[in-house]
Amino acid sequence: MAESTFEWVGGEGVVRALVDRFYDLMDLEPAYARLRAAHGSSLDAARDKLFWFLCGWLGGPDHYIERFGHPRLRARHLPFRIGIAERDQWLACMMQAMQECELDLALQERLAESFAGTADWMRNV
Repeated sequence: MAESTFEWVGGEGVVRALVDRFYDLMDLEPAYARLRAAHGSSLDAARDKLFWFLCGWLGGPDHYIERFGHPRLRARHLPFRIGIAERDQWLACMMQAMQECELDLALQERLAESFAGTADWMRNV
């Protein structure tokens, strides 16, 4: 059994692959068009920030905190319109990315539950 969720995921390489697949899907799939539109013309900064955040959130290195301090997720997302559609697209995109990256099914379920609670908390409209 892994000591942390970060180890269960597979470490930085798998977290990076997951984040990259998430943003690739957002860029490719029409079902995520509303979510993609909220990110501006480039996804590069978002890719790095989500990677850095997830590493720490999963119990690995605190790359995000080292660069930016406390994540303050809700405050940092307030400038963006996040409603039910955006929440649902984010969750669906992440679920698809986890499946395509072949994360352990039990891990996918655990992460999906955590992501769902956080994504719902991020809604601001």
